[in-house]
Amino acid sequence: MAVRASRRRVDGAASGVSTATVLVASSSGTVAVALPAFLTGALAVQIRDSLHFGPGALGLIVAFYYVGAASASVPLGRLVESLGALRVMRLASLGSAAVLEGLAWTTTAPAVLAVWLVLAGIASAGMQPAANQYMVRRLPLGRQGLAFGLKQSAVPLTATIAGLSVPAVALTVGWRFAFALAGAFAMVVASTLPRPSRTRSEQRAAALAERNVRAEGNRSGSLWVLAVGFGLGIASAGALTAFLASSVVAAGMGRATAGLLVAVGGLAAIAGRVASGWMADRRSGGHLQAVAVMLAVGAAAYVALAVISYQKVALLVVPVVVVVFSVGWGWNGLFNFAVIDLYRDRPAWATGITQTGGRMGGVVGPFVFGQIANHASYGAAWLSLAAACAVAALITVGVVSKTHGGVQANPTGP
Repeated sequence: MAVRASRRRVDGAASGVSTATVLVASSSGTVAVALPAFLTGALAVQIRDSLHFGPGALGLIVAFYYVGAASASVPLGRLVESLGALRVMRLASLGSAAVLEGLAWTTTAPAVLAVWLVLAGIASAGMQPAANQYMVRRLPLGRQGLAFGLKQSAVPLTATIAGLSVPAVALTVGWRFAFALAGAFAMVVASTLPRPSRTRSEQRAAALAERNVRAEGNRSGSLWVLAVGFGLGIASAGALTAFLASSVVAAGMGRATAGLLVAVGGLAAIAGRVASGWMADRRSGGHLQAVAVMLAVGAAAYVALAVISYQKVALLVVPVVVVVFSVGWGWNGLFNFAVIDLYRDRPAWATGITQTGGRMGGVVGPFVFGQIANHASYGAAWLSLAAACAVAALITVGVVSKTHGGVQANPTGP
């Protein structure tokens, strides 16, 4: 594991950009690039009826989003270090807007849907490291745990928006209009991002980052191991968001209620990410251990979803969904914060590596889940996610043990 980078307290006010501006820009950009995948999952029942394909094909199609993201994460992470965070954020938002409008008005076959999702994944691969770097360079260190929790809450917020779009838009005027409205939102995000500019301290940090990336290119082994664990966790989360609505509808729940359930899950995930980030700023380390515990709880919640699917115990659906979203999917911000805290001088490069694992997990998770659901049952598919989360927890603990707690976040925080 690389030696911890020197810690810089970055005063947001000194850069002329308020903390609120940084958080709004990062979070809205994250929502804009996540909308294509999450809308596809939430609107899956309507899209499948319109385009005539089954759950197995849905898993494969959603996987293409993560194929695009995985292939572009590392090169776009390096691009952010050289081009600047805000420029890449704007390009990613514009790209997502174009994709969403394309999904709305040109999707006439499953193959067309898959192509658009590949492009959506590339836009997402640019946004994530860019937003991470933007926050690290513009926010005070003692607030970054909470800030990353809030930023990552934009992802489940997207799930909530997607879930609410089912009864509000898809079941009234059609699923295509949901994508069209989302495209308009992404265009607004791109047009309202702060102007790209760098302070002198950010210019020096970018130059140092480029040197460090070259110097430590062969010392990133622990990052790649963490990327594997991250990928397994994201494999579960990707399948959860893509198939929860379809699974509960198959278990007898109404379509509108299923959409609302996805929205409830998104709110629970927001609460989990904000809470874990807030707590990260108030302890001296052990953040990857906390991630491992959350993954283990998530594994148990996936087992419960399997039981519900087999037995159709509708009474337990809501509490289990709240747990699986808030804990089993609430660790992402904390994970990113731990990685960035170690590679503070080159956050886009470091998270580009770990995001590659996450994106590959997004490829495998929905595809495998869809195949198991198609050939066995949704219950068996949920059990496969439980196993993935359990292994992810073990890998994370293993990295911590190997490095003697080497990834410790914010020991100088409050």
